[in-house]
Amino acid sequence: MTELIERFVQDPGYRKAMGFSEIVTEKYELLAQGEYNVNYLFAHPETGRKLILRVNAGSQMHLDRQIEYEAHALELLKDSRRTPGVYYVDGSKRSTDHGVLVMEYLPGEHLHYEEKLEMNGAMECLADIHSVKIDPGEVIYGEPETVPKDTVRLIAPSSASGAILDECEAMVRTYMESDLGRDSIKSRLRRLLDRGHEIAPGGRDGDEGSLPYRCCINTELNNTNFLVDKGYVRLVDWEKPLYGDPAQDLGHMLAPTTTFWKTEHILSSKETDRLINEYIKAVCGRFDTDGIKARTLDLINITCLRGLTWCAMAWVQYQDPDKLITNESTRKKLDDYLSDSFLSDIEKRFGL
Repeated sequence: MTELIERFVQDPGYRKAMGFSEIVTEKYELLAQGEYNVNYLFAHPETGRKLILRVNAGSQMHLDRQIEYEAHALELLKDSRRTPGVYYVDGSKRSTDHGVLVMEYLPGEHLHYEEKLEMNGAMECLADIHSVKIDPGEVIYGEPETVPKDTVRLIAPSSASGAILDECEAMVRTYMESDLGRDSIKSRLRRLLDRGHEIAPGGRDGDEGSLPYRCCINTELNNTNFLVDKGYVRLVDWEKPLYGDPAQDLGHMLAPTTTFWKTEHILSSKETDRLINEYIKAVCGRFDTDGIKARTLDLINITCLRGLTWCAMAWVQYQDPDKLITNESTRKKLDDYLSDSFLSDIEKRFGL
């Protein structure tokens, strides 16, 4: 157990809420870490149930109550039976400088893009999650950068493309303003973003009020966030949920900047088309999917820009020796995404 959580697990409030004895007997083992969270696996000393202690180290959404925002989304989605259950959440930071969440441990292996049945299962998983109806009182309308920073309600941007492009501009600024960034890459990123603003679905400030359906979306659908257990697929890592177009999730999941992140696989246009059809089939009329294929294809391209600009920002951050959380596989991929060959492939998608 690291010093990062040692004080927290001795906190009387935590121990009482979880039904633990005053003395720490449970063993916390590092399970996985991302850029903003560290996950520890442990077993409840009384029930033996496997649980995850998730320690938050930052917010992509710049929220003061990041861990509570994530926990609230999971509570909203519990009836989908596709997401981990929540057992405890503490965003007070009274025992540590970080928000903490205890949630259900879900077994399974990461999703394999080349496995047809697994990918079909992932489409069914998304369809079930997207079919959960969200009470309007659980939603706050506005752009992520303008809503109150202490919100835990689902943020509903006015435009999926607009919100993504705003995020891209904010992230790429780190690279553009850094002396470490290469001028040639800065120029290429600028051209791609300008093109993205031109082709954004519905225009740069398109109104999502005309969408046939909105729901809780994950927005970060890497294959490592899907867990396949005996053919049943569930989705973890709800760090950045929004209330929006389900096509945004499909666009992120099927984009080359997503599939290439932890693998070497990029979906063909034929595979992409088949998977969208599988998703519509899995929805089975539970909500209106009119126009979702066209919106997904448009959002795949916009999502590519989000992936590239995040990598540019993260590349600069990774040059800081004092960065709290680092990952060597991420470090390598950042270089791959900013390589001439990968940037050229994305430029072709945008007709540049």
